[in-house]
Amino acid sequence: MPLHLQNDEVFLTTEEVLEYLQVNLRTVYRLIKAGKIPAVRVGRQWRFRKRDIDAWLDGQRTSPAGAMRPEPTAPKKVGQRRILVVDDEASIRELLAKTLSLAEYDVDTAADGNTALAQLHDGGDCDLAIVDLKMPGMDGLMLIRQLKKERPDLPVIIITGFSTEVSAIEAINLGVAGYLTKPFRAPQVLAAAAKALGVAQPA
Repeated sequence: MPLHLQNDEVFLTTEEVLEYLQVNLRTVYRLIKAGKIPAVRVGRQWRFRKRDIDAWLDGQRTSPAGAMRPEPTAPKKVGQRRILVVDDEASIRELLAKTLSLAEYDVDTAADGNTALAQLHDGGDCDLAIVDLKMPGMDGLMLIRQLKKERPDLPVIIITGFSTEVSAIEAINLGVAGYLTKPFRAPQVLAAAAKALGVAQPA
């Protein structure tokens, strides 16, 4: 549901922007990086002014071709890695998606374990999964067990705000590639992702 603040301004979440523009996550963050649809801080989360989105759309519609030219979906480059972020907190998903997308990773997100598995079964393959430990329904450890059963070679990074010795030991036994405790900073996430994927950390 769009958020209304002063002067009846409407702010959209990342998911609402994706639906409104009918583009993928990478395209949205490419537009943010280019300064075409600036992100606005609302409370503790990032939001997007609907008027900024509409201004960009108007610019596309008034192009010389006389028709809207949506940003093309970038094909996956050779060597480009796709990361699946699974967390039930929208603000964490947005933060991780933005951080990783601006570092030139392709990013898919899911709000729970069942959705993540469904996306993978529908052809949304990934090179790395970043999974929240504590989620309703299928928790992170349950999801990792299932992922490892289907993709034994898939590296997984756990993120959690409820780190315990027991969960850490179980995560190690499951062969996770990284373990981040909330709150974390962008450089920590990028370093963990690069290490798990065995690639040089993006500049």
